Amino acid sequence: MDVECRRTKADRARDPVNTDVYTVEADVKDTHWWFAGRRRLFKRLIGGLQPNAAWLVLEVGAGTGANLRVLQDLGAGRVVACDVSVDALRHAGCSATMTRADATHLPFRSGSVDLLLAADVIEHLDDDGAALREFARVLRPGGHLVLTVPAFPALWGPQDVVAHHRRRYRRAGLLSLLGDVDVRVATCFHFNYLLFAPIWVARKILLALDVEIASENVVNTAVLNRVLTTVFFADVDTAPLVRPPFGVSLCVVAAKHRS
Repeated sequence: MDVECRRTKADRARDPVNTDVYTVEADVKDTHWWFAGRRRLFKRLIGGLQPNAAWLVLEVGAGTGANLRVLQDLGAGRVVACDVSVDALRHAGCSATMTRADATHLPFRSGSVDLLLAADVIEHLDDDGAALREFARVLRPGGHLVLTVPAFPALWGPQDVVAHHRRRYRRAGLLSLLGDVDVRVATCFHFNYLLFAPIWVARKILLALDVEIASENVVNTAVLNRVLTTVFFADVDTAPLVRPPFGVSLCVVAAKHRS
């Protein structure tokens, strides 16, 4: 199911993200504090589910492949990455199977996937409910969904604009969406709560000054990255336990109902 990466005018029209964002992400994904901390969170959450060699793991909206190394190292038998963007898949550079697919029309049999990861995906879609229903369709009974989304509409900023986000979520609204899907939510918590206030202030300043950037990920230095990595690691280690009432992001771990 390897993808042939040829980009057409139709592809550009469908692409939910500015291509400059992919270029920046590909350059920083291995070391940037945000990607490193999120991988740390996924490693802990997914490792706790005890994947094994019989599992098929699917990452929907894999982008430039920032999370694929973690998924491959956790012991699943097969890891498949899909994304609607040809440009994103070109940057992935990973041994996982890659396929081009829309999150609302996945090319997998019903009940065939053991774990589905969708990291900051559904906020790009006009119909996020359709994507969640599709995620549940491809999961086997008892299969797991790990989902992250940007939180709090008040945090809307330039990154949401360049990434073509349709929305940011509140916890109650996200849980309501999941309540209409054939899954049972095991946990739902905010993370990136320690940096909530400075990120809110920075985004308000950027919006007020009408600053245009390719991605917030370029606003970084080596020293700043080390500091923020330390803070964010502490954040993702404590967020599932503390369950703060706010954060820049929300994380959900759910399982498909058993028949």
